[in-house]
Amino acid sequence: MTYKKGISIQVSLGGYSFRIRTEGETRASGWLSPDRIFTAPEFQSRYDDVEIFLFTPKCTLVPAHFFDPSMARGILSEVVNLDEGDQVEYVDVPSVGGVMVYSRSIGETLSKVLSDTVLRSDGYKARVLPELFAMLTAVEEIPEYNRIVASYADGRLYLVVSQGKSLQLCNSFEAVDFTTAEYFIFLVMNKLQLNPEVSTIYFRTPLESSQEMSLYRYFKAVEQI
Repeated sequence: MTYKKGISIQVSLGGYSFRIRTEGETRASGWLSPDRIFTAPEFQSRYDDVEIFLFTPKCTLVPAHFFDPSMARGILSEVVNLDEGDQVEYVDVPSVGGVMVYSRSIGETLSKVLSDTVLRSDGYKARVLPELFAMLTAVEEIPEYNRIVASYADGRLYLVVSQGKSLQLCNSFEAVDFTTAEYFIFLVMNKLQLNPEVSTIYFRTPLESSQEMSLYRYFKAVEQI
């Protein structure tokens, strides 16, 4: 049996983290500063699969049947502030029948550097996609009825919540610290009438031990994916 070797990279304004999958095993790096990108041995290899996800708050999800590519910029500008030079992109999200409209113009260049540096085995570059896109993919792989996926970076909480096959929330919230992020998590749980005591919360970003223990006080389980 041939195993595929893959790498998934999360990029924030302050740094990055990555997970390498090979032979059924996963190795996570934790948060790293940008200064070692060009010397990191993990980035000198090529991979069968390369994923790069950027923490951009300039992002929205719209129903596919309402989406017109020519209106992408107008759609995004209705929910976030766009500067004149901001580039707007979109990607289909078939699992929820939607299209994610987003901008990578958030004042960073790290995601482009990584896309140019970490190549697939066929030599092609990976497309940089928003973190919320990865979270929507992750939520589909959770077997539970209440499916809660979160990420926290750059003072912002990203949250996707689904019940069964019904997507309830896909959004981000400004949260200056992790305590504020928890506030928004429990606010959403309350609004959606979800009981954390019977729910597992899945985090895609590395958690400090104190953060993980704080969540354990309320949730049935805390998993990092």
